Amino acid sequence: MKNLVLGVNDVIYRACIAVAGMAITIMALIIPWGVFSRYVLGQGLGWPEPIAILLMVLFTFVGAAASYRAGAHMAVQVLSDRMPETLQPLLTLFVRLAMGAISLFMVIWGYKLCVATWNQYLSTLTWMRVGISYAPIPLGGFITLLFVIEQLLYGDQHQRRVVDYENCADSKEAV
Repeated sequence: MKNLVLGVNDVIYRACIAVAGMAITIMALIIPWGVFSRYVLGQGLGWPEPIAILLMVLFTFVGAAASYRAGAHMAVQVLSDRMPETLQPLLTLFVRLAMGAISLFMVIWGYKLCVATWNQYLSTLTWMRVGISYAPIPLGGFITLLFVIEQLLYGDQHQRRVVDYENCADSKEAV
């Protein structure tokens, strides 16, 4: 069962990396096109900026979930590093439970936000519903919640082969 859960989460993690990578790549192509069309061609296109913003939101929430699993998300460890070693696991548990609560908040209230704004359309992209633009919030929250549950059940996963893109064992000694 453990191998199945970890295998599924590995697939989800890789999908997060792929989606975030595609979003930032497309965004990096759209922004110069918008600038080129406005200042060189003299045509102020309305779609590049809102599409780039939507991709940035997608990149942020899906990429944050992937970086949480990889242990690459921001962490302030001044307090935890100075605590006695017997209390550090309790603080780690508290942080994971707090992250789970935040993820659950994102899922519930992000879903409610999507539903509440479903019948509205973006002014610059008249074919796109506002609810779709908010969809990365509950999606990212759900994926993060899966990774939090994984950490609660099976421990930290950032040194697994699928996640270890750098040498994590030596990273504590690095400055």
